[in-house]
Amino acid sequence: MSRISRIVCASVALGGGLVAQSPATQEPRPTEPSVESRLQALEAKLQEGEKERQSLREAAAKTAADNKAPKWYEKLSIRGYGQIRYASLFGKNNTPNINVPADRSVNEGETIYLRRGRVTISGDVTDRLYMYAQTEFAGTPATTNTAGTSTTDYTLQMRDFYGDYALNEDKSLRLRVGLSKVTFGWVNLQSSQNRMPLERPDAINSAAEGERDMGVYLLWAPKEIRTRMRDLVKSGLRGSGDYGVIAVGAYAGQGPNRPDLNGEAHTVVRAAYPFEMASKQVIEFGAQAYTGQYVVQTAAIGGTPPATNPNGVKDQRAAATFVLYPQPFGIEAEWNWGVGPQLGNSNTTITSEYLHGGYVLASYMIKAESGTWLPFLRWNYFDGARKFARNAPRDEVNEIDAGLKFAPVPEVEFTAQFTHTFWRTDTSAAGFPDATNVDRLGIQMQINF
Repeated sequence: MSRISRIVCASVALGGGLVAQSPATQEPRPTEPSVESRLQALEAKLQEGEKERQSLREAAAKTAADNKAPKWYEKLSIRGYGQIRYASLFGKNNTPNINVPADRSVNEGETIYLRRGRVTISGDVTDRLYMYAQTEFAGTPATTNTAGTSTTDYTLQMRDFYGDYALNEDKSLRLRVGLSKVTFGWVNLQSSQNRMPLERPDAINSAAEGERDMGVYLLWAPKEIRTRMRDLVKSGLRGSGDYGVIAVGAYAGQGPNRPDLNGEAHTVVRAAYPFEMASKQVIEFGAQAYTGQYVVQTAAIGGTPPATNPNGVKDQRAAATFVLYPQPFGIEAEWNWGVGPQLGNSNTTITSEYLHGGYVLASYMIKAESGTWLPFLRWNYFDGARKFARNAPRDEVNEIDAGLKFAPVPEVEFTAQFTHTFWRTDTSAAGFPDATNVDRLGIQMQINF
């Protein structure tokens, strides 16, 4: 057998292992992806990468912003003002000493007097929380004798400490809690820094001497009206500030830095709206009222303190407000009516008696190269009682004030005021005599910072 034959036989014996396989029996080779599909996959990866890069950029920007954002205490502002005053009495006509409860400078033994020295810290702690704290360094009564007279020391006390919590995003509805001004009377809400006369009128201020108390208030005003109220102050038009278009509240009722004595809150409601005319003149109308029971602090008169209800005497008032802002001519007018604690004629009982009074003020603003000049004339009248004094004695006031305020620069203001007193009750002295036909001159320098 030839060599070729032997090879063929061996192949057959092995089952045809050397026979060539058909194409149908071969293993399929992997298909290479097309160029188009490879391009689509690459584009998808690029898009994912871009998204990741954008996310990293945003995270980095937020971190940088957080690092640059001021801390809450860096958002607060510090400002204040001081008032140094001198008063001179003349034309007493042998009448008893005149007593102005709010102004110690009206005293023949007084010379230069620090009426107010205030520092305020305020600002938005968060987007929803605003805080306000004001301290005062000034002459305040330290001790009081049974006749109601007092010695005076220079003391540091808290005048305001409250927080405003915005109940909605545009801050039109706010909840105020803490030591703040009672929302009764436009002139009571107006800062002493902006007021023209040296002191507030007795008829309105007698409702809340010191203007403040511990309380809770719900304040509402549209955003544009809140801005207008603030601008009336910032523009130099002597506004009262932002206390809402509607204010409803409850407060202790005994006055600032005094404890509540009967556990019953006074309640107050106020509505006020500043209308802007086509001429840009602003006119404001307001109405307010409060009710409560006031606990009178008593002292012996003739050996025995007057009888009064230890849980308080009815204390209710309503008031109306009209303000024409000085552009250049201005008018302020407020009047209140009501009942409140008053010592009887026999000095033996304190009951709730009728009261009324108010003020009218006219002014004219002159802006010149030398500064801003603001002459004013005010009538101040009250027939009622002073509930914050010992034994709530009757208090009758009838005065005319003529004055001039001059601000050569915004940081400094000078005020000169002449006052003629037709009559005024001395609520500090037992017997409570009236001073009549007394003249006085007050001079004040105010520094703003």
